[in-house]
Amino acid sequence: MKRTVGFLQIPINRIIGLIIMDVMAVLVASFGALFIRFEFRFSAIPQEYIAGYDRILPWTMAVTVLCNLIWRLYKSVWRYASATELINIVFSSVCAAVGQILLCYFLRVEMPKSYYVLYWFFLSGLLCCIRFGYRLLRVINSKRTSLFGGKSKINVMIIGAGAAASMIMREIESSPYINLRVKCIIDDKQGSKGQLFRGIPIVGDREQIPRAVSEFGIDEIIFAIPSAGNSVRKEILDICKETGCKLRTIPGTYQLINGEVSVSKLREVEIEDLLGRDPIRINTEEIMDYVSGKTVLVTGGGGSIGSELCRQIAAHRPKQLIILDIYENNAYDIQQELVRKYPKLNLEVLIASVRNTKRMDQIFEEYKPDIVYHAAAHKHVPLMETSPNEAVKNNVLGTWKVVQAADKWKVKRFVMISTDKAVNPTNIMGATKRICEMIVQTYNNHSATEFVAVRFGNVLGSNGSVIPLFKKQIAAGGPVTVTDPNIIRYFMTIPEAVSLVLQAGAYAKGGEIFVLDMGEPVKIVDLAKNLIKLSGYKVGEDIEIEFTGLRPGEKLYEERLMAEEGMQKTANKMISIGKPIKFDEDKFMMQLENLKAYVENEPADIREWVKEIVPTYVPKED
Repeated sequence: MKRTVGFLQIPINRIIGLIIMDVMAVLVASFGALFIRFEFRFSAIPQEYIAGYDRILPWTMAVTVLCNLIWRLYKSVWRYASATELINIVFSSVCAAVGQILLCYFLRVEMPKSYYVLYWFFLSGLLCCIRFGYRLLRVINSKRTSLFGGKSKINVMIIGAGAAASMIMREIESSPYINLRVKCIIDDKQGSKGQLFRGIPIVGDREQIPRAVSEFGIDEIIFAIPSAGNSVRKEILDICKETGCKLRTIPGTYQLINGEVSVSKLREVEIEDLLGRDPIRINTEEIMDYVSGKTVLVTGGGGSIGSELCRQIAAHRPKQLIILDIYENNAYDIQQELVRKYPKLNLEVLIASVRNTKRMDQIFEEYKPDIVYHAAAHKHVPLMETSPNEAVKNNVLGTWKVVQAADKWKVKRFVMISTDKAVNPTNIMGATKRICEMIVQTYNNHSATEFVAVRFGNVLGSNGSVIPLFKKQIAAGGPVTVTDPNIIRYFMTIPEAVSLVLQAGAYAKGGEIFVLDMGEPVKIVDLAKNLIKLSGYKVGEDIEIEFTGLRPGEKLYEERLMAEEGMQKTANKMISIGKPIKFDEDKFMMQLENLKAYVENEPADIREWVKEIVPTYVPKED
C-alpha cells in the first residue's frame, strides 16, 4: 500500500523525492552563484569562499527545506499548479535567501555581496523548474498526442473569454482523461478578435459562430458566460443550435464564485435556456419566516410539483414535513432524496388517498399540520376526458375531504394548487379544478383556516408535459407530434413555479386566488423545433414534425383570469390576485352534495352536472 502523509494524503515517496531535488537545487544554486560571480573560473574562487561554502551548505539545505515546508511546497498538486503556487515559490526562496544571509552573519562566514542575489535567483529558478517541469511535460505530451496520434479528440468552441472559460480550458489542458480540444473562442468584447486566450484564438463575436464551426470543424460548443442574462443567453444559443453541434453550458454564476466550474459540472443546454426569460426572483426571507418551525403537509408530495414543494420546504427548516401520496414509488423516491440531502429533517412519508375521509381525519388528528399544500390531483387533460368520473372523484371530492379535515383540525393555512385551465374550462380537468377553487373560497368564508388557491400554467419537465414526450420521440427517431401549428402555452420551470407558490402562500390572508405571471406564451411547434435542433438534428430532414389535431378538451390558448375576476398586484410583480367571483354558497354546497351522490353511481353524463356548478364550462365537443 502506498504510504501517505498530511491532510491532503500526498504520497510520502513524492515528498521525499521533492526534498532530495530541493537539496540538490541548493547545492547547484550555491555553487553556481560563486562560479558565475568569479567569471566561470573555478580556479579564481578564493579559498576562504570555498571554505565558507562548505561550512554553511548543510545549514542552507536545512533552512531551504524548512521554508518550503512553511510555504506548503510539499502539499501542492503540481500537475495543476497555478499562479498561487508560483507566488509561494517566490516567497519561500526569498525566505531561504534571507535565512542564508543570517546564517553567514551568525557563523561569521564571509561571502561576496553579489553571491546572495545570484543565489536567490538560481534557487527560485530551480524550484520553479522542479515543480512546473512536470506540468510542462504533461502539456507538451498532450499537444504531441493530439497532433500526431492517440485517441481522437472532440473539437470544441468556447463562448466567452472570462474566468469560467479559463477554468474549463485549464482543466482540459491538464487532464489526460478529458477527450476535448479547444479550437477557437467566441467573445463579444470590442477589440478582442484576433487575440489569443490561453493560446487559443478569439475568432470574433457571436455572428462568427456559424463560420467558425465550419472552418474549425467544431463538434461541440460550450457556453461559458455564467453572468449572461437570459435574453443574451437565448440570442447566442439560438445561433448555436442552428449549427448542429452538441451544446453544453456551465450551470450558473454561483458555481464560478465557489470555484466549482469544471468540465464535469457542464450540463447540456435544455429547452429552458431558450425561453429568453430572466429567472424569477423571490423573497426567501418571507418564505423562511412563513415555513420555518411549522408542521407542513404536502398532498401529492411524490408528483412533479409536490416533490419540488417538498424539496424547497425542506430547505427552509420546517418543524416537520409530511409527504402524502397514493403512489408509493414516487413517495419513496422523494423520501430517499430528502433523507440524503437533509439528514436532520423531521420527515414523515404516508401512503394514503385523499378520497378516504376517515384516513384524512386520522392524519390531521395525529400530525396537526400548520400548513397544507394540496397538490394531489388528476391533471392529464385527454385522459380525464375519457374518465370524467375519476376526475370528479379525485379532484373535487378529494379536495373537499382534505379541506374538511383542515377546517376541523384548525390548520392555519391551506394552499391549493390550481391551473389556468380552470378559467373558462373546455375540459373536465379544468372544470373540476374550478370547483376546487369554489370549495376553497366557500370554506374560507366560514372557517378559521385561511384557504387560498394558486393558479398557474404548464410546467416544463413535469409529468405529462410535452418536453419529456418530445425527447422520447426524438430518441426514437421521430416523428415529433404537435396537436396544432398555432397552439400556444405559458411555460415556467418547476422550481420557479413552486417558489412562487411558496411566496404566494406567505402573502395569503384567506380567500385569494393567486395568479402567477408566466411571461410570454410560447408556440408548442417552436418548442418542438428547438428541441430537435438541440438534439443535433435538422427539422424536416432528420426528424419530422407531424400535426395530429387538437385533443379532446384542448384549447389553442389558455387564459389566466375570467373577465369578472380583475387583477390586483402583490409585492412580487410575478404574483397577482384574482378578485373572487361571488356565487350562492348554499346552492353550491347542495350541488356539491348531489354531485358526490351522483358520481358514486358511475353516471355516463357527469359533464351535465359539472356544467350546472361551473356555468363557464363549455365542453370542447359542444
